[in-house]
Amino acid sequence: MENKLYTLLQLPYGYKDLEPYISEEQLRIHHQKHHQAYVNGANAIFERLEKSRKEDSELDFKATLKELSFHTGGYTLHNLFWTNLAPTKSEPEGELKKLIDESFGSIERFKKEFSQTALSVEGSGWAVLTFDPERRKLLMMQIEKHNVNVFPSYSLLLVLDVWEHAYYLDYKNDRAKFIEGFWNIVDWKEVGARLGRAS
Repeated sequence: MENKLYTLLQLPYGYKDLEPYISEEQLRIHHQKHHQAYVNGANAIFERLEKSRKEDSELDFKATLKELSFHTGGYTLHNLFWTNLAPTKSEPEGELKKLIDESFGSIERFKKEFSQTALSVEGSGWAVLTFDPERRKLLMMQIEKHNVNVFPSYSLLLVLDVWEHAYYLDYKNDRAKFIEGFWNIVDWKEVGARLGRAS
């Protein structure tokens, strides 16, 4: 059986299409260098695991699986990030809007909480809107790095990368300005579709 490897997701828009909120240079480097590094890292570990099995050799499983979690988390979160962005501004509607209102009180309060979640991520990580299937409520999550503080079984609906590599060329160290710009390029249709699949 052929060992299928991860590939870099092709963006659903051009590198210039998210300007002025994300510049062509920033997007190109983030996608082609940083995301590609997680793709390569995950594939290298998959190959290392396969080689170890074929040769019946020993591995440091603690270190290997921790590294695999980091790279597969980076791969997955970036795939979600690219596809929850769009060149045209939109707003939540339907079941998504209803759940936002029920969970947070209003879209304004939701955006405030999500922005604060993103702003207060320590070091490198992600702000995430999740769906709790047991309570049928939306909830915020901070993911440190790509793989720490994940709520098991909660579906990821909207993700924002707040690693410095996501914004430093455009915004220097002004994470808050990057978060403010993010609200202009959220693809709410995609976020709503993820909610539909989750529920």
